[in-house]
Amino acid sequence: MKMISEGKVKEVYEVDGRELEFRFTDKISVFDKVIPSMVPRKGETICKTSAFWFEKLKELGIKNHYISSPASNLMRVKRVNVIHDYDKMTGDTRNYLIPLEVICRHYIAGSLNDKIQRNEITGEMLGFEPGHTPKYGERLPKPMIEFTTKLEPVDRKLTEEEALQISGLSPEELSNIKDIVLSIDNIIAEVAGANNLIHVDGKKEFGMDENRNIMLLDTFGTLDEDRWWDMDKWHEGKINELSKEFVRMHYRNSGYFEKLEEARRSNQPEPDIPALPQDIIAQTTELYVRMYERITGRKL
Repeated sequence: MKMISEGKVKEVYEVDGRELEFRFTDKISVFDKVIPSMVPRKGETICKTSAFWFEKLKELGIKNHYISSPASNLMRVKRVNVIHDYDKMTGDTRNYLIPLEVICRHYIAGSLNDKIQRNEITGEMLGFEPGHTPKYGERLPKPMIEFTTKLEPVDRKLTEEEALQISGLSPEELSNIKDIVLSIDNIIAEVAGANNLIHVDGKKEFGMDENRNIMLLDTFGTLDEDRWWDMDKWHEGKINELSKEFVRMHYRNSGYFEKLEEARRSNQPEPDIPALPQDIIAQTTELYVRMYERITGRKL
């Protein structure tokens, strides 16, 4: 098969005009940077976790591109067109990748917390009572949905108006996507809660099929796209990171993230991301395997 694209952590191969094959590698990326370290078994866990969710959504009648998983790190999916020219996507375009990443947040964490700390977002803007100072780990009064670019080198946050301009979507279609995201997150939260997990936030991607029906694409509900916490620890007032956030925190604590952010703010060359220490690699492999089994209830 011919490789037609190589992402940060997966390779995409052409099966035929209607199908693609995803090959999940053991690479890992954070902050739009591919780390020069491999995490054993990571690709396998991402593939199998995402397949678990796709199969569950199909049972519930939520349209997605998943076809099958012929091997532990391989996934066959319906093929859609990737259009890089935003002007070529209109209300009549069919069978294409919508060039948006849709992020839904249920708790204060990650970049949302960073923005709160920089006073870019207030508690009132998030739906809290006036004067309330949000804290890391706090549940949001209502889910927060954001849009970023999908096909640009570094993800760029978009307003809903900008999301409409670059995607060929109508306001009604964008609203439908938000409703689908909330429905999927309700399913994830139910499964996670039964396994003593909190689903903190997550990213999803969509496309239109040949009849211009909205269809969930790529992968979701894994440790790469979503953030997870231990429920018992959270009730004790502690945050136990159970996702790729564990790796992000390594780079935050080392000072790398601060240097990267400063370079991006000042339009300077970005510093190369260092390799992970061996002990962090081993802990990350253990985390990905353990969380696959905990989310799905299946042994790897």
